[in-house]
Amino acid sequence: MPFVTVKLLEGRSDEQKKALVEKVTEAVSETAAAPKENIYVIIEEIAKEHLGHAGIRKSDQ
Repeated sequence: MPFVTVKLLEGRSDEQKKALVEKVTEAVSETAAAPKENIYVIIEEIAKEHLGHAGIRKSDQ
């Protein structure tokens, strides 16, 4: 039973997240020989003020 977690910066549309879940499920099913009904995809959205890179928060760029 594969679990896949995808972490993204907030701001994607519902349609983009729907397509992401569909394509990740397909890829895992093909490569891990797992039935689609056993695959879970978890999307974790990160607020831009909660992510920093090179000392600068994404919300400050």
